[in-house]
Amino acid sequence: MSIAAEHPHLTLVTEQPPAPLEGVVIEKTTAVEKASAPGWLQAATDHVAEHHGYLPWAVRGYQRAAAQWMDRYRDDWPIMIETARAAIQTADASEQPDFKKLVKDHRSDYRRHRLIWTGLTALGAAPAVAGATIATATGNLWADLVLGGFAYLYGIRKGASEQEPQALAAGSQGQLDGSDQAARWEVRGEYDLITALIKAKIITEAQRTETRVVGQIRPDGPGWAATIELPEGMKAIEATPKGGNLASALRIKHQQIDFKPDTSEGAHEGQVALWVGNEANPLAGPKVYSELISAERWDFWRDGIPLGMDARQARQTLRLIWSSILIGGLQDYGKSYLARLIAATAALDPTVRIIVITGKKGPDWAPLKKIAHRFIAGSDPDAIREVFSTMTTVIDDMQARGDELDRLFEEEPHHVPEGKITPELAGNGMGPVLLIVEELQELLGGAALTKMPVPDDDSDKPRLVSAKPLLVDLFARFNRVSRFVLGMGVYITQRPDSGGVPTELRDVCVKRACFRTKTRESSEMVLGEMAVAAGASPHALLESSKGVLVLDEGAEDGYRTLRGDVIDLPDFAKICERGRQLRIAAGTLTGDAATRDERAKKAAQARALITGCLDVMTQLGRDAAQLDELAARVGRPADELVAAFGTAGVVRPEKVTIDGKRVRGYDRACFEAVLKVA
Repeated sequence: MSIAAEHPHLTLVTEQPPAPLEGVVIEKTTAVEKASAPGWLQAATDHVAEHHGYLPWAVRGYQRAAAQWMDRYRDDWPIMIETARAAIQTADASEQPDFKKLVKDHRSDYRRHRLIWTGLTALGAAPAVAGATIATATGNLWADLVLGGFAYLYGIRKGASEQEPQALAAGSQGQLDGSDQAARWEVRGEYDLITALIKAKIITEAQRTETRVVGQIRPDGPGWAATIELPEGMKAIEATPKGGNLASALRIKHQQIDFKPDTSEGAHEGQVALWVGNEANPLAGPKVYSELISAERWDFWRDGIPLGMDARQARQTLRLIWSSILIGGLQDYGKSYLARLIAATAALDPTVRIIVITGKKGPDWAPLKKIAHRFIAGSDPDAIREVFSTMTTVIDDMQARGDELDRLFEEEPHHVPEGKITPELAGNGMGPVLLIVEELQELLGGAALTKMPVPDDDSDKPRLVSAKPLLVDLFARFNRVSRFVLGMGVYITQRPDSGGVPTELRDVCVKRACFRTKTRESSEMVLGEMAVAAGASPHALLESSKGVLVLDEGAEDGYRTLRGDVIDLPDFAKICERGRQLRIAAGTLTGDAATRDERAKKAAQARALITGCLDVMTQLGRDAAQLDELAARVGRPADELVAAFGTAGVVRPEKVTIDGKRVRGYDRACFEAVLKVA
């Protein structure tokens, strides 16, 4: 068979377009699309994809949960233990056993806390672990998936925010920054604050549910405040002495906290007021100069004494009418500045009579010589005897004022409705009498070396005793008998111990102010044991706390810590000069201040006379001269010259040597002795 027969000819057939299909034609331009899902599901899927399945949030959430668990596990006990251990090194020897016991107690409490917290964690996790174990053992995959899903959602919820929870931190209103602040306790609410009370051993864990914050934790000036209701049966005065413990629990300094009984209207005995400052030293800052510097006049009775500001920047005023004040503390911390504020206020009120007794001579109180009714400086025996004479006279005057009040009450009772001096009487000759006793410890030291007759001993040879207890009794008696006739004492000492602050004098000073001290005992000597037991802590003030004082006025609201205003010595001198002019205009300049100019004039005349006599001796070429020689050279009669010498305080020697003869006259030494004293 031929090839042609085997392979017939092929015919080329052109391709014909396909016949159109009946129905709907869908134009396909790309790959075939999937059927679209519901919009909400697609959006959710995209959101999860964008956030990587929330895995970073879940990881961060469990990191935070672990950190919070460790924080609760430790619960600040390591810090408290370390703080107590550090206190052992700085405490007095008498206090070290107490701190060692505190360390031991903290460690015991820490072990118990860890055991309890671990047990509570195990109890909380047990149901979930048991459920997962049972589901796995029984092959229940759905139960495992549900548990895993809940665990994953918990992590996401915990790590949902990039920011840490905002907290009201002890010591800062905003986020804490700096390594020194990062470790401070953060008070996020009532639970954390009550936890701090438990750590401070003010309440126990069992009393947590009985303790509550009244109202809210609120911003208050440069800090925050809270009112706390203690468990039933606990008094506020039992809690407030532990303010130092609470400061430790909050990881702040003691001076940063104010923890006192709540004396507001509506409060009760079991309610305390807490204030915490933002700054480590809320009383720090530049000097604040007193408004008295620019005041032309001041009403001592009506306006009180402007003292300064407390930690909340609130102005504080001292009311001294009807009371006396004791001021103590270490040297150079502001005692004289506080006393100067009181004196300046009195100086600007012409109705106030001022008496100054200082145990040390110097310029600190010299400006008051312009207005003081009496001014005594020194602690030698002569000065001590002058103090006794002055105080006896003052007490007699105050008792005479009391007799006048009795007469007025019987004859004109409308002038003394309560049997006391009124502001009207004070402005009409019965004004306040302010006794300022500076350097009390020096006066008492000088009195201890001075012998005085026993009081009421009328014998020819009265027994002599130390003047110290007599002087203490004299000052205390002034406080007692003069209080209701506007007598006020201001006693300043820089040696706050039993020798510098006699208890019998402190007890009659209703108001007490204490600057920094070294020990709790010294604080108690000034403020009293009750004030220190209630939380007053001048011994906790820092070396930098100059001008900061703790003031206890014996009122219901207890003590106050504040920073006093400042009056420098030149400004004080100007205030005293204004006070002198006010008294001259009012006719109330009396005593030493009234005769000051006359005495200064006589002293100048005496100095001129004595200087002239010394010049005569120089001209004669010898160190002695007879009276007639001096009279002839000076140009004054002999008898007048003798009287002038006596007034000037010249002690005439028994005999002098002139040209080898012992004669009556005066020598150079007796004149120079007077000039030295002047």
